[in-house]
Amino acid sequence: MIYEGKPWLKSYDPGVEAEIEIPNISLKDYFVDSFREYSDRSAFHFMGMSMTFGELLAQSGKFARGLQENGLGKSDVVAVNLPNIPQYLVAIVGSLRAGCAISGLAPLLMPDEMAYQLNDCGARLLVTMDMLFDAKFAPIADQAPKLETVLVTGATDMLPQVSEYPAGKPVEGKTVMAFMDFVSQYPDDITEISCSGEDSCYLQYTGGTTGPPKGAVLTHGNMVANIYQFEYWMHMERGKEVWLSGFPIFHQAGLFVASCALAWAETQILIPDPRNLEHITNEYKEHRPTFMINVPSLFLMLLGHDEFKKQDFSQLKYCMSGAAPFPVDGIHALEAVVGENKMVEVWGMTETSPLITVNPALNRKKIGSVGLPLPNTRFQIVDLKTGTTEVPLGEEGELICNGPQVMKGYLNKPEETANALREHDGVIWMHTGDVGRMDEDGFVYVVDRAKDMLIVGGFKVFSSEVEDKFYKHPAIGMCALVGIPNPERPDSEIVKLVVQKSEAYKDKPDAQIEAELTAFAKEKLAPYKVPKIYEFVEAIPLTSVGKVNKKVLRK
Repeated sequence: MIYEGKPWLKSYDPGVEAEIEIPNISLKDYFVDSFREYSDRSAFHFMGMSMTFGELLAQSGKFARGLQENGLGKSDVVAVNLPNIPQYLVAIVGSLRAGCAISGLAPLLMPDEMAYQLNDCGARLLVTMDMLFDAKFAPIADQAPKLETVLVTGATDMLPQVSEYPAGKPVEGKTVMAFMDFVSQYPDDITEISCSGEDSCYLQYTGGTTGPPKGAVLTHGNMVANIYQFEYWMHMERGKEVWLSGFPIFHQAGLFVASCALAWAETQILIPDPRNLEHITNEYKEHRPTFMINVPSLFLMLLGHDEFKKQDFSQLKYCMSGAAPFPVDGIHALEAVVGENKMVEVWGMTETSPLITVNPALNRKKIGSVGLPLPNTRFQIVDLKTGTTEVPLGEEGELICNGPQVMKGYLNKPEETANALREHDGVIWMHTGDVGRMDEDGFVYVVDRAKDMLIVGGFKVFSSEVEDKFYKHPAIGMCALVGIPNPERPDSEIVKLVVQKSEAYKDKPDAQIEAELTAFAKEKLAPYKVPKIYEFVEAIPLTSVGKVNKKVLRK
């Protein structure tokens, strides 16, 4: 049993143990205890305003009291359809204090997608943006029968100079009102609900490739475990750090970042629009974060922003990245700006709260690796065909894990749950669907999603490996490798590279660049990995989180 010996332990930071004691506390109590201990510390900065943890505790208490007065409590779900604004944090903490679970709805969802998620999670209350109310919610208002209350808010509602709030329009059979009016009408004293580790905390939806999205049920125990694993791993000092993250809170990565900051009383800088590089740069300059957490594409965009590169990065301890592969050359370019050994790549998934592996905080990181399995985590790499047979160190297979951060299951989807959470050797293993390998020091390398792996003439082609090679060519601003059906061979695919040109090459003809890339590929890649088709686009399509949207590219 190669992986039962945990070869990664020899690469742990000094003093980090393989097994740690996870606090027996609900996430709600984790938050409230920190808020009371650090009541005078700034909880967040947002568009020129700040709020202390004491003030956030009071606002969340008002929201929780409102939920309770309207009959919501344990087993009920609050859906939140917002960008990263203060109201999101109030809704998270207030919902948990009332005993409810929270489900994040991406603002980019189309109306029918919103209706599906609202009905699937059974949300009784929705918090949404004023601009989304008319465009997204109104067309499907009559398609969500379980939904009773809709609270409408604007991005700037919590700024001190704002006194009039959007309230939406009447909807038959539902109570519709302004979020701020809802909060202001209740006192902040509530009956604190007792939550156990098995109680549902977050219902986070993960995109389906062959069917509708699945709601991962994350318990209070899951979230506390993963937050504490990360706190211990990073040797975190509570109440000392300032975080800047472009991850949207409706996504599990952003929700985890926000939850960590709340649990550890760290100040977070809320970024409502991660594509506004000037705003991010200005916020960085004013508040001087010690942690930056972003998807790789946002770090790469910031590297192309001259004003960002001029900033003083001496106080910045770590740049953390996950949710998508980070090109190795991009990591070197980032560390050339922010400082060496500050880049910490992580890996995980919605179903694991989300972290499974993280690069060491103190020891030397391995560029291109997503790090080492966290304490209290069992980890294996298994054959792609059997799903149970271990592969040797250095060989690719499916990454599977077991630990206290692994979800309870998918909401209302027993078959999908059984496919993801499989028992072998008396252990329930989360089958991640990611393909990777582990080196002799225990560092994990993710080479592809199983669904993104191409089969060409019987050979496996890992898209992230090929993309990483192409990023070394100066013509590539961004790129994505996808497979398209081969009409002559149903069991094989045709390799296509979608290219967003770099600034230096943006005015050069497509044909010239294609010829350069073809010659480059033939020199660097095995023949079956060389793209047969090159497609040039103005911009690579991204998901709401900033990951390359390969589902769109395949279409």
